Amino acid sequence: MSDITFENVRKSFGATEVIRGVSMDIKSGEFIVFVGPSGCGKSTLLRLIAGLEEISDGILKIGGKVVNDTPPAARGLAMVFQSYALYPHMSVYENMAFGLRQSGVAKTSIDPSVREAARILHIEELLERKPKQLSGGQRQRVAIGRAIVRKPSVFLFDEPLSNLDAALRVKTRIEIANLHKQLQTTMIYVTHDQAEAMTLADKIVVLRSGLMEQMGSPLELYHHPANQFVAGFLGSPQMNFITGTLTEKSPDGVAVQLDGGDTVDAMVAGYAASEGDTVTLGIRPEHVRLSNDEPGIAGVVDFVEQLGDSQFAYVRLPGNQTITARLEGGIKVTVGGTLRVVLPAGDCHVFLAADGLSLPRLDGANTGDRSVLGTAQYAHKRSQRIP
Repeated sequence: MSDITFENVRKSFGATEVIRGVSMDIKSGEFIVFVGPSGCGKSTLLRLIAGLEEISDGILKIGGKVVNDTPPAARGLAMVFQSYALYPHMSVYENMAFGLRQSGVAKTSIDPSVREAARILHIEELLERKPKQLSGGQRQRVAIGRAIVRKPSVFLFDEPLSNLDAALRVKTRIEIANLHKQLQTTMIYVTHDQAEAMTLADKIVVLRSGLMEQMGSPLELYHHPANQFVAGFLGSPQMNFITGTLTEKSPDGVAVQLDGGDTVDAMVAGYAASEGDTVTLGIRPEHVRLSNDEPGIAGVVDFVEQLGDSQFAYVRLPGNQTITARLEGGIKVTVGGTLRVVLPAGDCHVFLAADGLSLPRLDGANTGDRSVLGTAQYAHKRSQRIP
């Protein structure tokens, strides 16, 4: 078993607390991705699991066993770093076998382990080459192979694709996903790239300022963000945010008057808010519609980015707030032209200005099948908010 449990784990460097009480459960075999802005604590959290940093307070369990004082070599983990860290004078085979030799593994066991890892990673033909003869992607696969031969209970990846170009990142990302399917081993992966997080993870952990903002499946976080930070962090371009005032509540949702004067309906539960509260309306670019035929908000197209199969139109609304609409590439949009901006109620999110928390989605909203959160659940979310 390779379950990992954090119980109010904290880490300080001197007077600076960088992990501020993280609690979560990672189940055996899951692919977990830590994401967040620079300095949020995601790499530090990974190093705490690995034993490369000491825990200042709290409990860390691996496989049900407390490992706070267990040395790294005894934790049964393998770590892949951003740097390949290959020995330049050794062949690929020797690099992958080196750790096993240092651990005293019998020679008769080393060769089949290395060759099986090479087969899994499709680098059998590279075993006799030196690192200088390999591409960046091949070197990263060797680094992963060096971890595989140890047969760890948990793989830890610290931004392993950062040094690769865009095309190679996509290819290697697919290889890592396939590797997880083959090995069925717990994997914890740190990245600042939300595309990697969305495509690789069973669950994403969004961190900010040393605290966990939200943990859940990629689609859960995308469609049901716990707060405005999570909503803005996931998605490219990010979710549109428009400030306004909550003016009406009903069983069908709420009405928000935008700062420009127009009113927009949103299918969210308003029980945690009051009429007159300052709020932020959120909607993702792919849900914004531009039309001359539907009722909506008058907007002026300031700029259009053409991407071939799609385009991004940047539209200025009354009140001088700009939103982004993602459109099909063939739709003609004229810079300087006036259009009606339609914000469907089922696609709108509402965030309270006071704490950034999202008002829960109602059944029938277009973003998923999860029902509205109960009052007790929402109160728990509020108690876990980031200060």
